[in-house]
Amino acid sequence: MTIEAIETAKAPTAIGPYSQAIRSGNLVYTAGQIALVPGTGELVPGGIAEQTARALENLKAILDAAGSSLDRAVKATVYLKDFNDFMAMNAVYGNYLGRNGAPPARSTVEVSRLPKDALVEIEIIAEV
Repeated sequence: MTIEAIETAKAPTAIGPYSQAIRSGNLVYTAGQIALVPGTGELVPGGIAEQTARALENLKAILDAAGSSLDRAVKATVYLKDFNDFMAMNAVYGNYLGRNGAPPARSTVEVSRLPKDALVEIEIIAEV
């Protein structure tokens, strides 16, 4: 089985020794994405809705570079700084991943802190 690193300028550059995503076989495993604006590396202004949308746009770009898409997601993990943001995050998330009948499996957990003090981080596993 071959392993291929996925990189795109349409998503934030990795800020450590990791890849934006790895393609292995017919699956793509993304790194967690926070709401960084590609090119600037700055956190998008706004609250949980804006940050969730930016994180998902970053994931969309990475999956596209890997030959996949959000529609092919099979598993998502969402990390929230404050679980009180769950409903607002979920509303935005559903616009991106709320396929009728078969949204991806998902875990959502509250964490004490995220990089750059982001409010949300999301990672995805998708089929190619």
